Amino acid sequence: MATSDARPRLTRAAIVETALRLLDEVGLDELTTRRLAAELDITSPALYWHFDSKQSLLDAIGDEIIQRSGMGSSPSGETWQEWVLRRSRGYRAELLRHRDGARVVSAVRNGSPETFQLFLDEIDALAGFGFGAELATKTITASTHFVTGFVLGEQMRIGSPEGGADRPGVHESSDAGRAQLAIDPLGEAMFDHGVALIIAGTERMLAADETERA
Repeated sequence: MATSDARPRLTRAAIVETALRLLDEVGLDELTTRRLAAELDITSPALYWHFDSKQSLLDAIGDEIIQRSGMGSSPSGETWQEWVLRRSRGYRAELLRHRDGARVVSAVRNGSPETFQLFLDEIDALAGFGFGAELATKTITASTHFVTGFVLGEQMRIGSPEGGADRPGVHESSDAGRAQLAIDPLGEAMFDHGVALIIAGTERMLAADETERA
């Protein structure tokens, strides 16, 4: 009598979900294909039926993080300024939700068609507010890069839960230096200030574009 394998069929989605969980546990540097295969109770070559390289796996993990952040077209009743702020905060929150999240997204080389469609949807959303294609693209790209870079700094901060191991003497001196500042350079207020600068600059550029078209 034939026996059946009780394990569920391995899918790309299941691999990515497991990889995200493992990422949160061990970090990007320790997320190897061998370790992931052991977690899935398969051999390493079996992973290559779904991902032909570790880079393609990282692309899929980064895609998943981006898609979970709420990017896409703006809902009705929201100004474009409110949308940029909400989008930026949502993206930051999702990156922070995963250990080394900003590094993973920065490592993406080939995003999926679904993620690219979200980008196109955002351009269309800004077009509805009077943006030209170039300004819409620059606004989305600039805000995305700002958030990614900001979170990279947050997750690399010495002594933070997301950061690396402490080095003797560095954490103490860093804390002392931050205590002299009027505001935490990697805090909530500084993040919102950076987004506000992007919005203010975009408002001026949008006004200039509208004047030229008038």
